[in-house]
Amino acid sequence: MRLQYPPDIRIIQVPCTGKVDIIHLLMAFEEGADGVFVAGCLEGDCHFREGNLHAKKRVKRVKEILDKVGLGGDRVEMYNLSAGQGGRFAEIAKEMTARILALGPSPIRIAKGLIVWPGATATGAAGEVTA
Repeated sequence: MRLQYPPDIRIIQVPCTGKVDIIHLLMAFEEGADGVFVAGCLEGDCHFREGNLHAKKRVKRVKEILDKVGLGGDRVEMYNLSAGQGGRFAEIAKEMTARILALGPSPIRIAKGLIVWPGATATGAAGEVTA
């Protein structure tokens, strides 16, 4: 079965979502990600006991941080699925892509001048970028 998901999704594999820390999620945005989703084991079925529960708490905290700084907590999400749910992974990837497209590019990317978006204004080290 060949699953298709949007080509602009970058997959970063870790042994357990419990290894994903708040700083990793925030750095993804700093590096230019418009959105991030964490796909972990089903709740109660973590190979490393409670790793996915730790990840869920961290994703929740990142949502709060993103809301406070004005980026929007909707840009990050946690999903639980088994390794045999490849079809569901592809659906999630499409859902998150649609959500992020509706939100528009990350204000960080606009501020850094990595993207010019209609109606956006940002001031960076290289001067003013307007569209």
